[in-house]
Amino acid sequence: MADQQTAPPADRKLGNLGLIWRFAIRYPGHIAAAGLALVAAAGATLAIPQRLQRIIDKGFIAGGGEVSPYFRYLLMIVVVLALATAMRFYFVSWLGERVVADIRAAVHRNLLTLAPRFFEENRPAEIASRLTSDTTIIEQIVGTTASVALRNLVLGIGGILYLFTLAPKLTAMLLLGIPLVIAPIVILGRRLRAVSRSSQDRIADVGAMTSETLGAMKIVQAFGQEDRESGRFTAAVESAFGTARRRITLRAVMTAIVILLVFGSITMVMWQGAVDVASGRLSGGSLAAFMLSGAIVASAFGALTEVYGDLLRGAGAASRLAELLAEVPDIAPPPHPVPLHLPARGALAFDHVTFRYPTRPEVKALDDFTLAIQPGEMVAVVGPSGAGKSTLFQLAQRFYDPEGGSVRMNGVALTDADPKDVRARIAMVPQETVIFAASARDNLRYGRWDADDAALWAAAEAANAAEFLRALPQGLDTFMGEGGARLSGGQRQRLAIARALLRDAPLLLLDEATSALDAESERLVQTALDRLMRDRTTIVIAHRLATVRAADRIVVMERGRIVEQGSHDALAANGGLYARLARLQFEGVE
Repeated sequence: MADQQTAPPADRKLGNLGLIWRFAIRYPGHIAAAGLALVAAAGATLAIPQRLQRIIDKGFIAGGGEVSPYFRYLLMIVVVLALATAMRFYFVSWLGERVVADIRAAVHRNLLTLAPRFFEENRPAEIASRLTSDTTIIEQIVGTTASVALRNLVLGIGGILYLFTLAPKLTAMLLLGIPLVIAPIVILGRRLRAVSRSSQDRIADVGAMTSETLGAMKIVQAFGQEDRESGRFTAAVESAFGTARRRITLRAVMTAIVILLVFGSITMVMWQGAVDVASGRLSGGSLAAFMLSGAIVASAFGALTEVYGDLLRGAGAASRLAELLAEVPDIAPPPHPVPLHLPARGALAFDHVTFRYPTRPEVKALDDFTLAIQPGEMVAVVGPSGAGKSTLFQLAQRFYDPEGGSVRMNGVALTDADPKDVRARIAMVPQETVIFAASARDNLRYGRWDADDAALWAAAEAANAAEFLRALPQGLDTFMGEGGARLSGGQRQRLAIARALLRDAPLLLLDEATSALDAESERLVQTALDRLMRDRTTIVIAHRLATVRAADRIVVMERGRIVEQGSHDALAANGGLYARLARLQFEGVE
């Protein structure tokens, strides 16, 4: 997804509205109903001046005849206009809501297929803003702007045709003003496209900053940065306002010029019409009908200039959403995935793997790394920060592919398998637990969505989580709050362990889950982890070496390579990196 500031000019053209049409065309019945209602409403509007002509010429001027029939017809036209307008509003509003819902769902569905690399290079908060602010603009385009544009286009064209039947000479004079209307649209429209796109970018920046700051409110307040964040946000808001002001100014200038030219032309034409009536070349009713129809045509074309600005905003919004829809996942199943062996086993092997993160291409996270882990084995991985420990988990779950070598599960290269099959055989307990803003039940069922309550409570018991879950106000139906705000750190970790137990996968990836807990919470979590690791292949990233003594093997990493491996006692006696790390933790000396 390219930087919005440098988007090519093609991204700012009305052709991008084709995205909206591709979603709207799925509902041809509603489009047809809206179109029929629109034509009926426009026809009824144009019939009003014609009735007015008859009332004046036949009812008033022609000797005070009976005018009731003409007014009855006029009343019928008004009824048709009201019903057709209501139908048009319903169907176009329905289409607007439906199209926006479909676009949001399609974008979100595609985002779920993208690898973590995409979200490292593009801020999730900005993406969320696209799903809200940009789709809101599209809703306005489909539900209001497009309808108004088509209605005014029909009124404009139909009105001109009717004007020719009334007074061809006056109509020809009126049409001379149309090029004067189109010229400012073309000239100012080019600048308005760029400013509209920039305005949407600034709004997205405001949304992203809001999400980031509110999500880190405790840190902001703990470090006393409220004033700085307020200043930062104010600057972003002012930048958005400045861009919006430029857009508004351009639209205001465009509207003023068009209205001046349109109604100035109408005034001159009406002047000539009055002369024709005085000379007997035109009836009073025809002039009245011509004036009303001319006003309708002028209003229609004047409204089109305002609609054009909205369409440009919609084109910008559509292009931004089209970018998200066009993103292709870096990690995808091969055309013919190799099935993983059954029964599922937890064998995992890294064979001469070299890997660099896309955001840090100058650093090798893994450098010719080789490690084979047998089914049922517990392997602890230790080392200083930046050694490449977490990278093992990223590659094992195939969030990335290595640039050299291969990662194999049960003998099958992960690049040859379906990523969903690979991840289905892995349970993960991260150090920083993710708790969704949902019920405790739904958070547990993330491990296995079809689990019944009996399975949920069994997993909670095994994870030492049942006691606090039962104490919640609504039990498993209790809302957890944003990020599990209603739970303590130890409770969140035990909930994550219960989720992993429900997963019942042969391979467990465990990022040290007790490093930030108090002694009592650590004891409960560690007991739950012992149950979770039983009869599973386990890879533990260990930050606290006291937790790895029971491992079958300890792998010591530094700068993406294995520098030592063996048991705790053997490594401690070896005098290498592990022994130094152990002395720092256990004795507090170098």
